[in-house]
Amino acid sequence: MKILPDSLERITEQFSRFPGIGKKTAQRMAFQLIEWDPEDVQRLGEVIIQSTEKLRKCSICNLITEADPCPVCLDTRRDESILCVVEDSKDVVAIEETSRFSGKYHILGGVLSPLEGIGPDQLNIRNLLGRLENVTEIVIAMNPSVEGETTSLYLARLLQDKDIKVTRLARGIPSGGDLEYIDGVTLGRALDDRHELT
Repeated sequence: MKILPDSLERITEQFSRFPGIGKKTAQRMAFQLIEWDPEDVQRLGEVIIQSTEKLRKCSICNLITEADPCPVCLDTRRDESILCVVEDSKDVVAIEETSRFSGKYHILGGVLSPLEGIGPDQLNIRNLLGRLENVTEIVIAMNPSVEGETTSLYLARLLQDKDIKVTRLARGIPSGGDLEYIDGVTLGRALDDRHELT
């Protein structure tokens, strides 16, 4: 016998689409939401709609932003000769929280994953190649997964004929981990101890 109403099930289903949110957690969130005042629920919906309408990707680096170009690309104090290549905007946030990187970023928008049909043409690689004019070092900061490693090696091979030092984050970040969940000390050391890809 079905106990919960369809409306609550639909809310639960939507919450469970978030990464790391299982059905039980999504259900607790749905139950919490229906306890809110209707005005608070409406305000949440309006904030989500208004915010997602304002958000876009920076035309230079692909970072999620409200202004194009983004504040990082416009910051003249940052070192334009060093470019850190990451999977997505969450990785930029994680690296920025270490306060140890002063270069610019390039967000690929994913990693190579042939099983999921993601090849080089589905990633923001062509734009990366167009940004190399004044770059002397590229820091490849992919998540330490099989796909991240594959993407790192692909980029290293792609850049090997360029007069650019290609480095990667030092080991110490656990394999299978996501940059956004790594503590600041570990991530900061990995940035400090980056080395050239061979």
